[in-house]
Amino acid sequence: MKTNLLHTCTLCLGVTLLVGTAHIAWGDIYRYEDDEGIIHFTDAPTDKRFKVFMRDLKKDKLLRTRLIPMGAVNATEYDAIIAASAQKYGVSASLIKAVIQAESGYNPNAVSRKGASGLMQLMPGTARSLKVSNSFDPKDNVEGGVKYLRFLLDTFRGDVSLALAAYNAGLNKVAKYGGIPPYSETKNYVNKVLGFMQAYQAN
Repeated sequence: MKTNLLHTCTLCLGVTLLVGTAHIAWGDIYRYEDDEGIIHFTDAPTDKRFKVFMRDLKKDKLLRTRLIPMGAVNATEYDAIIAASAQKYGVSASLIKAVIQAESGYNPNAVSRKGASGLMQLMPGTARSLKVSNSFDPKDNVEGGVKYLRFLLDTFRGDVSLALAAYNAGLNKVAKYGGIPPYSETKNYVNKVLGFMQAYQAN
């Protein structure tokens, strides 16, 4: 009974926190359930077990319309994560970096208007199928994105352009048109990523 009481009280406090801060403060709300079944909420997580429970809608709106300028981020801080995923899935690190640059500008908190999120802009359904538990965690996001790239490269027998087209427009669209779909967005995306990849390879 003690555990249930604590569980109920913690939930009440969590609900109060969510309602109370909705109008007076901005910030993501995080939660985790401990070994005793007690659910904890906070807007300032100090433990890696906390996961995003409710995102700050005001911040999300800003992220949807404005990415962090390249000069304001240190892209090299993700080199180790990229290298590990590149080796694990046999995907060129230059290609991974190019996709990240095109998708999010190296902003790990980026959210698109369609709901894609993180460094490699994974859609919620894609993230679930790849078993990515937190798309805003750079390691989880990059590994999931690279795993998906590996699948697309295998599907199109190593054709990078078709894999990128599918990453942008969807596998079904590429299959439907038998090649890169006739969408300006997708054509520009493929060319942009290939250009970034060549620049990374040159460096």
